[in-house]
Order: sequence, then C-alpha cells, then structure tokens
Amino acid sequence: MSPASTKASTIPVDAPTDDRLTPSSPGYRRMSFALFAAGVATFALLYSTQALLPAVSASFGVSASAASWTVSAATGALALCVLPMSALSERFGRRWVMTASLAVAVVVGLLVPFAPSLEWLVALRAVQGAALAGVPASAMAYLAEEVRPKALVAAIGLFVAGNSIGGMSGRIVTGWVAQLWGWRAALAAVGLMAVVCALVFRALLPKARHFTPGSLSPKALAKSVRGHLANPLLLRLYAIGALFMTVFGAVYTVIGYRLVEAPFSLPQGVIGSIFLVYLVGTVSSAAAGTLVARMGRRGALYLAVTTTAAGLLLSLADSLPAVLLGLVLITAGFFAGHAVASSEVSRTAKTGRAQASALYQSAYYLGSSAIAFHSGGWAGTVLLGLLAVLGVVSITLYGTRVARAEHRLLLATARR
Repeated sequence: MSPASTKASTIPVDAPTDDRLTPSSPGYRRMSFALFAAGVATFALLYSTQALLPAVSASFGVSASAASWTVSAATGALALCVLPMSALSERFGRRWVMTASLAVAVVVGLLVPFAPSLEWLVALRAVQGAALAGVPASAMAYLAEEVRPKALVAAIGLFVAGNSIGGMSGRIVTGWVAQLWGWRAALAAVGLMAVVCALVFRALLPKARHFTPGSLSPKALAKSVRGHLANPLLLRLYAIGALFMTVFGAVYTVIGYRLVEAPFSLPQGVIGSIFLVYLVGTVSSAAAGTLVARMGRRGALYLAVTTTAAGLLLSLADSLPAVLLGLVLITAGFFAGHAVASSEVSRTAKTGRAQASALYQSAYYLGSSAIAFHSGGWAGTVLLGLLAVLGVVSITLYGTRVARAEHRLLLATARR
C-alpha cells in the first residue's frame, strides 16, 4: 500500500464538519443584515418616546416623572417577558418567535400615536415592550447556534450595532418630525420605519439549521434557570449588563430635559439630532470582537467602564461641546461593554442558551427601568451613573481574582 493511500485511510469518511456560519459563509451577510434590521426596529420602537418626553409632558400636562413612564413601561414589560419568550423560542424556534414579536410590536407601534391619554399611552407602550421581548430573547440564542464560536462576538456586535442605529434613527426621526408636526406624527413615523425593518428581517434571515426543539415544561424551564443562576460567571455578567444599562438609560432619559432648559435651550429637532452620537456605539459594539481578541474580556470591560466614567464627568460642564463629547464617551463605553458581556453569556452557556440570554436581557432592561427620571437632575443622574460604573469595576475585579485563583489551583494540581 502506498504512503498516500495509507494517509487517506486514516481519515474517517464520515468525519463531522462544522457547517455553522463564519464571515466567509454565503449566508452570513444575509443573517447579519436581517438581525441588524431586527435590532434597528427593536430599539427604535422601544425608545420611541424617549426624545419626546418634554413634548409628551406638555401635551398631557404631566410631570417629567409621569411622562418618563412611557419609556419605563416598555423596558420593564420587556424585562418581565423576555424569559417566557425564551421558553417559546426553545419550543417553536428562534426565527418564528422573532418574526411574531416584531409583527405584534409594529402593529402596536401604529396604534400608539392615537393614544387619547397618558394612561393609554403607557399601557400601549407596555404591550409593545412585552411583544419586543421575543427579539432579544431569541436573537442571541440563534447566533450562538448558527455561528461558529470564533465569530460569535463579532456577530453579536453587529446585532448590538443594529440596536444603536435603531436608537439613533428613532430619536432623530422623532425629534425633527415632532418639531414640524408634533409628537404623535413622530411616533407614527417610527412605526412605519419599523414595518420596513420587520419585512427586511423576515425576507433575509436564513432558516435555522442547528435548532433542536425543546420542551415547554415549566419544570424544565425552572431547572434551566436555576442552573444559570447557580453559575457565578453568568451572575456577574447579568449584573454587569444591568449596571451598564442603568447608566445608559438614565443618561438618555434625562438628557432631553437638560438640553431643552437653560443654558442650552435647544429646540426639539436639534435635541433629536444629538442622538447621532449613537453612531459611535455602532462602531464600538462592532469592534468588540477585536477588543476582546487584543485585551481579553476583562481588559475590554475595564476600557469600557473607564470610557463611560470619563464621559459622565465631562458631561457635568455647562458647555454644549463638553456635554456632546461626554455623550460620545458614554455611548462608546456602554455599547462596547454590552457587546462584550452579552457575547460572553452566549459563549458561557452550554445548554439552555435562550434562557441564559433571556436572564441577561431581563437584568439589562431592568437596569434601564430602574430610573425613569432622577429627581436630582443632571448631577443626580451623573452620580447614579458613577455608582453603577463603580459596581461594574468591582464585579470585574472580583472576576479577575477568581480567575487567577482558579489558574493557580490548576497549576498546583498539575504539579502533583
């Protein structure tokens, strides 16, 4: 027998190949564009009233705290519903749940502009947030199953980038449309934009090839949740997501009130344009994979929190350029940290990925709902943000100590 034939005979004919997607795969771009569109629709709808809070306050004659419930109701309902939605995605598939969620959310989005009172507006926004829960509950699990591990951080970074584009475009559209035709027309414009994104998502997203249907059994769901909550690394990642979103949610809820008042006194359209800063988040989230490759997960988190803290401190100045630069740094740090933490959740969970992702999203959006409007004004918002940043640093330092202790234990065991 020749050497060549001997070599060939040692290779199993039926050796399994990893056919999950990579950046060079034909379906990777379609998947990326589809989930990018889903991210745009989700954030545009979820935060559609955030830039309009001063206008909503004036229209209904209510306080800033009351108007801000139009944001908190949506994010709070999403946080509560993301876990049940993840269970549905385990049974019926990620693609089906995301499609159904977007369909319901855009229909409600077309009804929101006709809310006759603040109570109706808050109720419709809560329904919208509950419907949107299916997208983050399923998207991370879909990516973890369909994309190779080495490409996962980059793929999730693109989805998060879609979130940033959605948040930016929704706020810019609402700002200028509200200035010209009022806040109701602005919400209608966001609803129509979300319809287009939902259609693009449905047309482009490839069918799942690695999804295995699970059970809707409450016992199985509870077991999966208990398992994730017993994992110290996942718990730390959930806390990091919640703390990052506490900073981001507080800053972008209060910033409109600050800029509409002296010494800035900006019109609604200009305030909406401030959200162009979200483009920085698009870049930083998409670059998260590169950051992790160069600095490691914890190094990337340290960079994210340092950037966020610097932005918070800078934003205290009564100077519009300083405030804008502060928002740039806060946005860059937040989106980078969120992309790193959420991708690590998907990588860490070996089973029940939808539930692991859902728990992260629950913590994340509860962080956003934790403060609708801070009575301390901008200084109080910055203080809250700095405390949250300190929490992220503490958790990351603790994780570093734990990792080093585990490494030393492994070395000591190997020497025996």
